[in-house]
Amino acid sequence: MKNKYGKYLMGMLVVTALVTFFVQRQELWSIGKKAAVKMAGTAVVDVLAPGLHYEEKENGNHFLAKVEKILFPIADYTVQIQSYETDAESTLSYEMILAMEALDENYVDEDGQVVMQNNGGTDSPQPADGTQNADNPQAADGAQSTDNSQAAANAQNSDTSQETSNSAEQTSLTVAPPIAATQKAVEYSLDKLNDFDYLVQNFYQVDSTTTVKSDQLNVAALTGKNMKIAHDAGTPQILIYHTHSLEGYADSIPGDKSTTVVGVGDYLTELLTQQYGYNVIHDTGEYDTIRDKAYSKAAPALEQILADNPGIDVVIDLHRDGVGENTRLVTNVNGTDMAKVMFFNGLSRTTKLGDIAYLYNPYIADNLAFSFQMQLAAAEYYPGYTRKIYLKGYRFNMHYCPKTLLVEVGAQTNTVQEAKNAMVPLADILNKVLSE
Repeated sequence: MKNKYGKYLMGMLVVTALVTFFVQRQELWSIGKKAAVKMAGTAVVDVLAPGLHYEEKENGNHFLAKVEKILFPIADYTVQIQSYETDAESTLSYEMILAMEALDENYVDEDGQVVMQNNGGTDSPQPADGTQNADNPQAADGAQSTDNSQAAANAQNSDTSQETSNSAEQTSLTVAPPIAATQKAVEYSLDKLNDFDYLVQNFYQVDSTTTVKSDQLNVAALTGKNMKIAHDAGTPQILIYHTHSLEGYADSIPGDKSTTVVGVGDYLTELLTQQYGYNVIHDTGEYDTIRDKAYSKAAPALEQILADNPGIDVVIDLHRDGVGENTRLVTNVNGTDMAKVMFFNGLSRTTKLGDIAYLYNPYIADNLAFSFQMQLAAAEYYPGYTRKIYLKGYRFNMHYCPKTLLVEVGAQTNTVQEAKNAMVPLADILNKVLSE
């Protein structure tokens, strides 16, 4: 009897499968084609870039599982446990990690023009309508909290409208010489700054690929570190260099370094040496002829300069950001239009792995203190001048010197003059943090 019923049920299953196959034949054919294309694509990636491919897979054969689900939907009662088949970041080579660091920023061509934007990080592409992307630092870059300062609020509101305006509708640039601030426009309360949520919301943009701990952003620790230059100007004190020296601006002239971020670095060097009396080395070496090797190529040059000049106390990596073409990072300080500036920190930590031992940076706390003291001084003396400090994973060659600063000066939609104008407040803020 049992054998009779067993044959009957088997026959019913076969008939059901055949009928379902006939009805769903087009969907099955589509699944088969997609599976074939995916396997072919995976094979190509594995050959051209082994170790970089990863995908989420269901247990068992993914294609057969879909076929089974279509033919026998009633049997889909089991709980599918998903696992990840991936090369963990800890197994990647150091060179590959440095390449991934470079991918956190936009690609530019030999003329410094943006040719590709990467999702996430400082360079998330903007929507076509010119509105800001929620994951982009300037998206949350509205008015910083200013303890009842109406002037600061007005400066921020004015700046926001400029950031989202179309570059084709730019007004004429104010080119009057910028004037350094002599007194604070805003005073921040330590009580508010000691509130971790308030601090992060108003001073930081934390990228989704990393995390930051409250003990790392302790205001007493951040403001308590002594950032004063350790010696006089008898020997070099400050190094300015550019991991991405080919980055240019909207009106940069091809082949003319003075109209790129290097020219901006020249002007910052001039201000720091002639106006403030610092001894500055400006390294104008090109490290980004191959974009994804820029950090690895810059590292030995940086090591050599520091070895030859052991008294260097401050290292500044000056960049230019990349944004959507409808976004302009412009603010007005003391009557002068200028590019907005952003400080950038690498935390050597990802959300996936936590702290990355092989990207060890003994100076993360010092790096964070330096950028925060710069940000706080900017917010108090030049409201609206800076974007929020951007925190991201990896290291970005910030492990060679405690007082290391990675600075993004405007973006490709800014003019060279706007970028150079922004160096006046930056030099003043540096002087305030390094000497006062």
